[in-house]
Amino acid sequence: MATGWNPTIEQFPSLPSTNTLAGERAAAGAPTGLTLVADFQTAGRGRLDRSWEAPPRASLLCSVLLRPTLPPSLLHLATIAMALAARAAVFDVTGVTPELKWPNDVLLGGRKFGGILAEAHLSAPGGPPDSIAVVVGIGINLTFDGPPEANATSLRASTGKEIDRDLLLKALLDALGPRQALLNTVEGRAALLREYREALSTIGQLVAVHLHSGIQQGEAVGVNDDGALLVTIDGVDIAFSVGDVMHLRPAILEADEGRQ
Repeated sequence: MATGWNPTIEQFPSLPSTNTLAGERAAAGAPTGLTLVADFQTAGRGRLDRSWEAPPRASLLCSVLLRPTLPPSLLHLATIAMALAARAAVFDVTGVTPELKWPNDVLLGGRKFGGILAEAHLSAPGGPPDSIAVVVGIGINLTFDGPPEANATSLRASTGKEIDRDLLLKALLDALGPRQALLNTVEGRAALLREYREALSTIGQLVAVHLHSGIQQGEAVGVNDDGALLVTIDGVDIAFSVGDVMHLRPAILEADEGRQ
């Protein structure tokens, strides 16, 4: 593990949300590395407050408290650190390398088996000077493929292997240690983004970016130095720092254009 990275793990049979409790612990001054793990979540959620409920112990459900020193505008890079750690951990445990989809999904065979939700707590005390508390939650499907409409998968379904949850958690925290440390410097953040660009399956894809204001379609061509997705739309590169992204096959894009 990274020097100074000594996660403290607390396990619970059931919680409403590991992110919520970790946020409360952050407000009470809990240190970097606090890791909360639940067998079952009664109020688990993803991006845009979508609910997600898996059977007990069918997933790795955990939240890790980080206290990086970086500008508030770059706090979303904590999501990238966790995504890369999840990719490395799954490879370490299964020998299979997942794909990453911007901004917060982990895939195998193009189907999601892991999702990340990071939440900042700007007024939480504790941590190094100028640091900001960020709770990074992750859910990894071990044996639960998700509801049919999700078109998701699990590690068991995609790799044919039974995965020990505690072994995967250890691998995840081992991989997260050095990557969360990179958040604290300009050079480190650049290194993190280099690794992310190499791992990101979204680049080169036709995508639909779902925003509150509507849907934008184009080709994902890169990630800028702030971690925003660059999408070429009508010949212009536009940076998106938020939004849900759907990878589009050309046939889907053509069908959508035909309905306009």
